[in-house]
Parts: sequence; C-alpha cells; structure tokens
Amino acid sequence: MATSAQRIAVIGLGSMGFGMATSLLRAGFAVTGCDVSAGSVARFKAAGGQGAASPAEAVRDAEIVVSVVVNAAQTEAVLFGENGAHEAMKAGAVFVSAATMDPEIVRRLAARVEATGHLYLDAPISGGAQRAAQGELTILASGSAAAFAKARPALDAMAAKVYELGDAPGQGAAFKMINQLLAGVHIAAASEAIAFAAKQGLDIRKVYEVITGSAGNSWMFENRVPHVLEGDYTPRSAVDIFVKDLGIVQDMARNAKFPVPMSAAALQMFLMASAAGMGRDDDIAVAKIYAQVTGAPLPGAPKRD
Repeated sequence: MATSAQRIAVIGLGSMGFGMATSLLRAGFAVTGCDVSAGSVARFKAAGGQGAASPAEAVRDAEIVVSVVVNAAQTEAVLFGENGAHEAMKAGAVFVSAATMDPEIVRRLAARVEATGHLYLDAPISGGAQRAAQGELTILASGSAAAFAKARPALDAMAAKVYELGDAPGQGAAFKMINQLLAGVHIAAASEAIAFAAKQGLDIRKVYEVITGSAGNSWMFENRVPHVLEGDYTPRSAVDIFVKDLGIVQDMARNAKFPVPMSAAALQMFLMASAAGMGRDDDIAVAKIYAQVTGAPLPGAPKRD
C-alpha cells in the first residue's frame, strides 16, 4: 500500500489510462490525472483523483509519471510540447511510457529524457480496458535498474504481470510489436473465418462453439467473435489501432529487410475497414468488410448493394 507521500501523475485518461489511474488510487497513491478532454479529467476527479490542466502541472510533484497516450507523436508532445512534462518533472522522477511505438523512436525519446537526469521506462501494455480497471494488465517493460526500482510500486498496482525485458528502453517496444503482429493477424483471420462461415450458411453461433473447442481456436477468435455474434462493434480496441501498429511492423521489417507477408495482408484488411469509415469501430469490424464485399450475412454488417 502506498503512503500519502507517493504521488503519481497519469497523462491520458482514455479507456486504458482511466483504469490504470483508478487502480493506482485503490492502491493508496495520490494520483493527478491529465487529459485533453476536460470531461475525462472531471470523471477522474469524481472517482477520487486530482485533476490538472496540462502535463507540466500534473507532474510537478510526482515521483512517477505514467503516460498512456496512443502513439509516438503524442508521447513526444506530452514530454516536450507546450506545457510538456519534461521540464516540470522532479529530479530523479521516472517517466513510464505505455504507448506502442517503434523501438527506435523509444530509444530517441529515452535518450532526451535521461540526458537531463530523469529516468525512462519503456512499458507498453497489453490486456484491454477491463484488465486496466482491475489492475491486472500485462506490462512489457525495459529500462535501467534505477527506472524499474522507482516505478515498481506503480507497476505492481497496475499489472498482474510485469515482464522485465532488458536494461535499455526499446526492448519492451520490440516485444510489444511482436505481440501486435500476432494479434493483428489473428483478428484478421478470425474475421475472415466467421464471415466465410456465414457465407456458407452455417450457424455462426455453433461455429463459435465448435472452433473454441478445436485446434483452430485463438485467443482473438474466442475474445472478438462474440462481438460479431451480437452485431456489437463498440470499440474495445479500434480498427485504427491496428492500422497504426501493423504499419509500425511494416516499417521495422522493411528496415531489417525481413519479409512479413502475413501481417502485410492483415494490414490491408484493417486499412480497408478504416477507409470504409470503420476506423473507430471495434477491431473485429474487419469482418464487416468481408460481409459487405461478399454478402455474407453477419449481424450488424452493412448489406451488399
């Protein structure tokens, strides 16, 4: 249990950040939240936290700063933009970055932070909004021993599993991109399979029952296909997340001259869904593209003209 002297700033109070911030509150930390949405800050204050108007204000008294934004550009803005966190951070504070991004960009940001005597922990997350709210995320972290030591109380409050994956920022990001490669491919494959089953005239609820008990199952099939069965594409993780993440995989692979045809094909399906106006839908909305193109009868999917 944290003492009242242990202060944490959480920057980014979206579906993941809000759950992480409230998990820290339950663990006894004094938590200040910051978000571009005033409504999100107000919601966090109603949950018992404190609010701040800017990253600089949020981090002023914090020993630990947890950044839960979407990408590298937002992380850089949080750190070095107008009213950014970097210059306002206490000496020796640790910046814990949860965003998924290219490992090379992580290394560049970490070098800028560490050059001024602060600590940087590369700590991308996995698990979804529900696990964030329960304090049961998986965190794929890398950084110095000092960064781990400083951040450890917060990590333990937010996660069920914390993997220590190296002593330098960038390793955590690389592990996360392997996870995202597999996750994106599995979602695209699940979308293709359930739409193909519907086109064959099969009872897709029975297909779900059979496949989840068979060798063709995957975690993503089991987790995402129920959204298709209910015709509910409320975003738990959005299509555009995988447009971004599989795009990063392509960039990394091109630089390494490593072929990634499976993830390239999956990326095209996410791009197609995004171009069709589904970018903010749940990532399994890729199934709606198959339905739209082929006429496969899926609940909540647009009908083919």
